[in-house]
Amino acid sequence: MFNEKDLVSKILAGDLHAFGRLVTGYEKLVFNIVNRVIDHPEDVEDVCQEVFIKVYKGLRGFAFQSKLSTWIASIAHRTALNELKKNGRKVWMAPMEEPVHLLSGGDDPEKTVIRKDVSLYIQQLIDQMPSQYSLVITLFHIHEFSYQEIEEITGMPLGTVKGYLFRARKLLKEKLECFLKKETI
Repeated sequence: MFNEKDLVSKILAGDLHAFGRLVTGYEKLVFNIVNRVIDHPEDVEDVCQEVFIKVYKGLRGFAFQSKLSTWIASIAHRTALNELKKNGRKVWMAPMEEPVHLLSGGDDPEKTVIRKDVSLYIQQLIDQMPSQYSLVITLFHIHEFSYQEIEEITGMPLGTVKGYLFRARKLLKEKLECFLKKETI
């Protein structure tokens, strides 16, 4: 991707193009984290922008004691949680419902293709999980953070991170088994 130390040095020297590269490199990570916590889509973009403002302002204090991605992810998580508190909302706990439109049959070839797109289905299942499960499984499997990094990002104890990841995988497995049984019928 890029050398983190060189990039940070350039940003601290006032290179806005370098900061643009940092934003481009981490925007998906920040969006995924914020989107897993904030339940109002209209607020997600604002919170993501706030995250990058905080990153820019705090970059001088970043001491490379962790990976830059871990530091940015922890800012994203804290900022999203603070947004919930500020607006008096609770952490989003999306219901686990069967995504009917993917499982319904039909003669439309486009719907058949979508129905068979397992990765789309998995993403939909992750989106429907309680936020702490979807956050942990996204950080671990999509962004490839270690258990310890997830602990640092979220502030959750290591055992909780492992427990949430276990439960999230179990939920996915159960839903996929149901989906595959319906596909073979």
